[in-house]
Amino acid sequence: HLMAAFGEGRVLRNECVIDLRGVSKDFASGPSTVHALRPATMALNRGEFVLLEGPSGSGKTTLLSIMGLLLQPSAGQIEICGTRVTGLSEDKLPSFRLKHVGFIFQSYNLFPALSAIENIKLILKLKGYSWSERRKEAPRLLERVGLEDCMHRKPSDLSGGQRQRVCIARALAGDSDVILADEPTAALDTKTGIEIIELLRDEARSGRKAVLVVTHDPRLEKYATRLDRISDGVHIPGAPMPRRTRTISERRPAYEFAH
Repeated sequence: HLMAAFGEGRVLRNECVIDLRGVSKDFASGPSTVHALRPATMALNRGEFVLLEGPSGSGKTTLLSIMGLLLQPSAGQIEICGTRVTGLSEDKLPSFRLKHVGFIFQSYNLFPALSAIENIKLILKLKGYSWSERRKEAPRLLERVGLEDCMHRKPSDLSGGQRQRVCIARALAGDSDVILADEPTAALDTKTGIEIIELLRDEARSGRKAVLVVTHDPRLEKYATRLDRISDGVHIPGAPMPRRTRTISERRPAYEFAH
């Protein structure tokens, strides 16, 4: 099924992108300890579009941060693309994260003084792209998310939905193996939020990468291949969701929406 997404003759890279085994996270709070994440075991594979649901304070962002190597776990093992990264030295973590993980933050985290295309060129530069490669690749990424007419605008001149699309283009830059999104639709209207989710779903469907979205919005569940939940730091893995037959409106590429 995943091989079909690649076409004939295409060799699938490690199907399992992120593998967590007994991963937990504790925080000291005065004389006591807060168990932000109880021991969790889960795998995230290429082609999967996984939603992680849970109430505020349940541990969603903690789990996402551990998966993206922004937080070190208190216990357990993590493998990304077949490489054990638990205990990897602090000087090696940033480059490994940069190579394999694309982030989409609720607060966007764009450089306000840089235009949309400059924000993309910067991440490509950090990933080792040459000047000529950046000049060619950055516009292609922004066109892919429907921002060909907004490339030279700064974040302050873009709508919330447009800023989020710049974040998606940035997450796609350099062909990351996984995209981790923290409440990417929280600040968006319903229509724009659905368009963003459709775009991310189609990225997963390509079979090239895995996508995990932290959300509290049950309206997004129909787009998921799997629905995981978390409550009081306890991760509850979900079963694969049944594949829906797409409607005619869903068969178009997600990025062909109005600006």
